[in-house]
Amino acid sequence: MGFLLFFVLLLFNCNGFVDSLNGEGYALLSFKQSIYEDPEGSLSNWNSSDENPCSWNGVTCKEQRVVSVSIPKKKLYGFLPSALGSLSVLRHLNLRNNKFFGNLPVELLEAQGLQSLVLYGNSFSGAVPNDIGKLKYLQTLDLSQNFFNGSLPQSIVQCKRLKTLDLSQNNFTGPLPDGFGTGLVSLEKLDLAFNKFNGSIPSNMGNLSSLQGTVDLSHNIFGGSIPASLGSLPEKVYIDLTYNNLSGPIPQNGALMNRGPTAFIGNPGLCGPPLKSPCSSDVPGANAPSSYPFLPNNYPPENLDDEGEKKEKGRGLSKSAIVAIIVSDIIGICLVGLLFSYCYSRVCAGSKGKDESGYGFEKGGKGRKECLCFRKDESETLSENVEQYDLVPLDTQVAFDLDELLKASAFVLGKSGIGIVYKVVLEDGLTLAVRRLGEGGSQRFKEFQTEVEAIGKLRHPNIVTLRAYYWSVDEKLLIYDYIPNGSLATALHGKPGMVSLTPLSWSVRLKIIKGIAKGLVYLHEFSPKKYVHGDLKPNNILLGHNMEPHVSDFGLGRLANIAGGSPTLQSSRMPAEKAQERQQKSVSTDVATTNSSSNLGSYYQAPEAFKVVKPSQKWDVYSYGVILLEMITGRTPVVHVGSSEMDLVHWIQLCIEEKKPLADVLDPYLVPDADKEEEIIAVLKIAMACVHSSPERRPTMRHISDALDRLIISND
Repeated sequence: MGFLLFFVLLLFNCNGFVDSLNGEGYALLSFKQSIYEDPEGSLSNWNSSDENPCSWNGVTCKEQRVVSVSIPKKKLYGFLPSALGSLSVLRHLNLRNNKFFGNLPVELLEAQGLQSLVLYGNSFSGAVPNDIGKLKYLQTLDLSQNFFNGSLPQSIVQCKRLKTLDLSQNNFTGPLPDGFGTGLVSLEKLDLAFNKFNGSIPSNMGNLSSLQGTVDLSHNIFGGSIPASLGSLPEKVYIDLTYNNLSGPIPQNGALMNRGPTAFIGNPGLCGPPLKSPCSSDVPGANAPSSYPFLPNNYPPENLDDEGEKKEKGRGLSKSAIVAIIVSDIIGICLVGLLFSYCYSRVCAGSKGKDESGYGFEKGGKGRKECLCFRKDESETLSENVEQYDLVPLDTQVAFDLDELLKASAFVLGKSGIGIVYKVVLEDGLTLAVRRLGEGGSQRFKEFQTEVEAIGKLRHPNIVTLRAYYWSVDEKLLIYDYIPNGSLATALHGKPGMVSLTPLSWSVRLKIIKGIAKGLVYLHEFSPKKYVHGDLKPNNILLGHNMEPHVSDFGLGRLANIAGGSPTLQSSRMPAEKAQERQQKSVSTDVATTNSSSNLGSYYQAPEAFKVVKPSQKWDVYSYGVILLEMITGRTPVVHVGSSEMDLVHWIQLCIEEKKPLADVLDPYLVPDADKEEEIIAVLKIAMACVHSSPERRPTMRHISDALDRLIISND
């Protein structure tokens, strides 16, 4: 009897166990059982003893029904079971950046209410089922960075609410489905890059009027001509067609007009503007009208009469008109002469105190007599009438003169191809950094004066301030604020003879990253001329008392060129044909010098800087991106891989392609900051956007700074 009671109780408990979890819970438990590895225990609270799965990690319910399963970046290793298709009200499935493999089960597409299916960054393979067209409410389909293959199902065009379609970095083949442009009319983002799509680009793709950002069709096998209808896309859309098999002339209309050649490279058959290869006359469309104005040799056209014959040209001005012009010129010159004579007699006559050199003021500019009838506002320039052999202050706070500067204690901070830098300590304790541009050289004083005074007007907490300058025939000096904690290069890597290196924590690096961005935003958008730095690298980012960054050496190359006898930035660049053969050379990082890393300086230059003469702000963005990579990895811009070398940008790209963990690329000094992984990855993504090979696809410094501000705020 006791045994029977025990059996009944056991049966009761078993029935209670079976009845406790609903059907959707069992479907998710089937999913859990298909996962072989869960190193972070992300599914540890998925228990069959619960009444429903609504409290489980990654599961969201509405009215006790599962509407979302979101388990990204948890290193889950397994496959997708068909049971997930039984979640009839499932709206969102997000399994990005895990280690899932196998096919996409066709049963999953029975959840016809799906609005977003995000599976990027896994190892899924096989073809996309044709039943994808059943998902009438689908808005986001992101299958990027997997191993999907086969052609894109024809039924995809039935997903008329689709806004985001990202299939990049897979093995898709075949042409795009018929009706691609007329069916997916709601598309806002389209990325098909790095696949094997072939055939022609659909002419109806120009109907996708909701597209935004970049339409990326690059690195495929699309052939034929570029349909002119692509120009009908919104003009702000950037169309990336690089590295395909496209041929013929590039249409010049709408969104295709005024694009640089970088959007079309890697298509040997393309011709016409903006490429340098002209179209031959036998190429279809070679003589098609272009949006670029064409001026014939006889432009402007000669006058024609009503019969189409040339009109007789005018014989020029008459003799009486010429005489009148000459007489009026003579009268004007006389009036100007009388005016200046009057000014001299009233203001300058009898002025005394000329020094032996013949200048109308004493040495140092003291005791100067004004002999100007028309004087500019003193606020316009501080050195308008200062003799060129004086020390010229660039703000009102400069209280020292040339004699004090020359008598002060000076210590060499570093030497470079652009002169010597000294640390100068005045008698009152004020410390300055003085750069000597060299001896001799050009006498282009006015040009130098204009340039240096423009730089002297720049005022920002993250820009080194130029306080004064000195010019003479055989001496040119630039006087800056002294920044005490050396360069970012030294802080990251040390320098020869340094006994120990105090590593920078992630919080300090993030502060530096943000400060550099703000300084560049000021240069690019708020400085008087919207400047480009052009030579940004860790050696000319100096660190203040609280490790705040100061961008230095802005405009130095041009000043050195004007001063004469010094190399410019252009001369230090490698020719284009050697840009891909950068070799590492020995480096010595000296504090406060710009050129101590000149052997590595080319690795911070954007690829197009070796081909294009005129600097672009996107050059600075690229350099900034390399600096971010250097701060994240702790490596120099050249990485040793076995017995070979590669630049840091390509090394990082290779690590991403091989899906290496963050720990493999992270600076070992940042291991204590492992809890900041999300933040570090966010900055890494910004860095990779900055070093994009296409300048047009790099963000602006304003966008970068805003993104960093949001990142920091969200983690405070």
